Amino acid sequence: MPKQRSASQILGEAIRVERLKAGLTQEELAEKADLSLNYIGNIERAEYQITVETLAKIAKALKTNVSELTKGV
Repeated sequence: MPKQRSASQILGEAIRVERLKAGLTQEELAEKADLSLNYIGNIERAEYQITVETLAKIAKALKTNVSELTKGV
């Protein structure tokens, strides 16, 4: 039986996919969202659980919306 992915893993992957679609590096996304580079990396690797406020900042920086990023969660 395959291991279920956590909400943080699904969200981190969705952020990574949208970031790459937008042609941004982690550093560029961090700058646009006013977050640190390390924090973006930790989110994408599902090492951190993020707040709704942070998710909204990331969505805005990616020119998408929170519901798009949380589709698979």
